[in-house]
Amino acid sequence: MTQGQGPLTTEAGAPVADNQNSESAGVGGPVLVQDQSLLEKLAHFNRERIPERVVHARGAGAYGTFTVTADVSRWTRARFLSEVGKRTETFLRFSTVAGNLGAADAVRDPRGFALEFYTEDGNYDLVGNNTPVFFIKDAIKFPDFIHTQKRDPYTGSQEPDNVWDFWGLSPESTHQVTWLFGDRGIPASYRHMNGYGSHTYQWNNAAGETFWVKYHFKTDQGIRTLTAEEAARLAGADPDSHQRDLREAIERGEYPSWTVQAQIMPAADAGHYRFNPFDLTKVWPHEDYPPIEIGRLELNRNPQNVFAEVEQSVFSPAHFVPGIGPSPDKMLQGRLFAYGDAHRYRVGINADHLPVNRPHAAEARTYSRDGFLYDGRHAGTKNYEPNSFGGPPAQTGQPLWQPTGVSGATGTHEAPAHPEDDDFVQAGTLYRLMPEDAKDRLITNLADSISGVSRDGIAERAIANFRKADGDFGKRLEEAVALRRAKRAA
Repeated sequence: MTQGQGPLTTEAGAPVADNQNSESAGVGGPVLVQDQSLLEKLAHFNRERIPERVVHARGAGAYGTFTVTADVSRWTRARFLSEVGKRTETFLRFSTVAGNLGAADAVRDPRGFALEFYTEDGNYDLVGNNTPVFFIKDAIKFPDFIHTQKRDPYTGSQEPDNVWDFWGLSPESTHQVTWLFGDRGIPASYRHMNGYGSHTYQWNNAAGETFWVKYHFKTDQGIRTLTAEEAARLAGADPDSHQRDLREAIERGEYPSWTVQAQIMPAADAGHYRFNPFDLTKVWPHEDYPPIEIGRLELNRNPQNVFAEVEQSVFSPAHFVPGIGPSPDKMLQGRLFAYGDAHRYRVGINADHLPVNRPHAAEARTYSRDGFLYDGRHAGTKNYEPNSFGGPPAQTGQPLWQPTGVSGATGTHEAPAHPEDDDFVQAGTLYRLMPEDAKDRLITNLADSISGVSRDGIAERAIANFRKADGDFGKRLEEAVALRRAKRAA
């Protein structure tokens, strides 16, 4: 709905007599409480902001199209993936993780890659990052981790002591930290980075067979990154650099795109794979499960209102469609609850009714009613099920995904053991794959950060984790940190 060309009105539609001068008692007297145009305007202004996201607050988004480029029907019955050439409307939100809404774009931080598919079976959300792994493997640690990345309750600043204390005490973070402080830790733009589903998900086909899958979005623009020095200059000169770059590229008709790939593991492989395939801190080596091209994602339309379409956009990994489901990944399991709960608090119980969030190629038919900003769309229809008045019945057919077998007693358990479960192997492999100049930059970036630690033992514990990943990695890092400390003490 666009604004009409008539005179300015109040929210109720009455004409506004004067939008430049408040009503007062005489020419120089105090303002009157009866000036409802003034009161309404100020009251609305006071409520124009909703709570920012606890994480991923700083973001940008765009609409686009996903096109299937390969037949994957042998692995999944998801209808939006059912045939080559099929197109599905999408909305993609990019973000940084730790910064607040006013933070700069060009910082060392993982990037969110949250993608909504508006499918004919309802919305399917894939909530990933620009890294294939994460810092932790169990959602129970997530609030503690994020607290270390945010502002300290005493100093009001992000503190190296908190960051490195947690990472040093959480050896599983070594792989992701190596990735983050390497060259890809600061993308040059949202267009020049890959995206990953990161978690493992379930695909199931029409025959009821189950497969485990990981998603990869490979940028067609090529990988481009910033050094720490380049990023510092850009963040100061243009805090909105990445948001601006995305918007202006689409305005020019230079539509960014990604080649979409999937790694597919038969369900039977998971139990005897060499490490836990549901561990978010690890990748599946490509020689074991080669990525298969399945589609192409293109962004081709900018939002018309950032608040309505980017800030109020909501994504949940619990939004599945028939043929796709969750895995036993403990981080994913926690996110199935946490994301929807965050949106119900932040935007409101009817957030899914907003245009950017509601299904575009399907219709939502529920018995949920009322609540904040409810628009009365159901009119006087019944709000219970079953009923005798023609309301939508519950499906009694095939569930969205195949059941997963479980056994054993309830309790707090570590993941089942696999022969090569280890927190350091893949971090060491990543380090050894880097060319020498990239290793130099990695050591520099890590040493600059770790040398800011003030409490005894925290830096040493963190360095010890990198030494376990690779001896040369730890030795070079220890020397670089010692050199920086000596310069500061001089």
